[in-house]
Amino acid sequence: MDAVLTRMRALDDRLPPQDGVAVFNRVYLAVTEELQRRISAGEFPARRTAAALAVRFADRYLAAVEAAADGRRTPACWRPLFQYRRHPGVRPLQHALAGINAHIGHDLALAVVATCHALRVEPRSLERDFELVGETLITLEERIREELMPGPDLLQIADPLTHLLGSWSLQRARDGAWAAARLLWTLRASPELAAEFTDSLDAGVGLVGRCLLVPTPRVPG
Repeated sequence: MDAVLTRMRALDDRLPPQDGVAVFNRVYLAVTEELQRRISAGEFPARRTAAALAVRFADRYLAAVEAAADGRRTPACWRPLFQYRRHPGVRPLQHALAGINAHIGHDLALAVVATCHALRVEPRSLERDFELVGETLITLEERIREELMPGPDLLQIADPLTHLLGSWSLQRARDGAWAAARLLWTLRASPELAAEFTDSLDAGVGLVGRCLLVPTPRVPG
């Protein structure tokens, strides 16, 4: 995991703090450091499996960032964040949620399948590690709420951001990722169907990302 952490830290040093990708990267870096600590401390029953899943998971995000920096086509799930990363009407909390949506809603399922292929195991062999990684990811949502939550205006029911916070769920995204991974594994003998499903998943997660990044004017106090 050292290599992916090095790449995330380099991004943190390079990107302007207010950049939407930088906002997500800072939170994800902290969570990945915590995940590495827990794996090293033996908190995962299969350390090698958990590390392999965590690395493949992070690699998908980093590959998307590098593709965007090079002007190459990125997965549809990440395009909203890259397109709105400097929009003055989009708040940091929205950037962070859009990053989580793309990473968990799309990347996590593909990372599970890639790990299964690499280790030559069935998804059920990764289920416990998947759940433990998911528990660590809960801290990502908690950090976002603690660090990026706006001021008292959020308490106003008319604030559009209040609606956004209530309409997206990390737990539902995790459940969907596991179901998608199992389906993709079942479809591994049918590459065309697997590709069609992956494209559909990518597009659907991208659509949710666009909704999360709708500019939200502040409600007057």
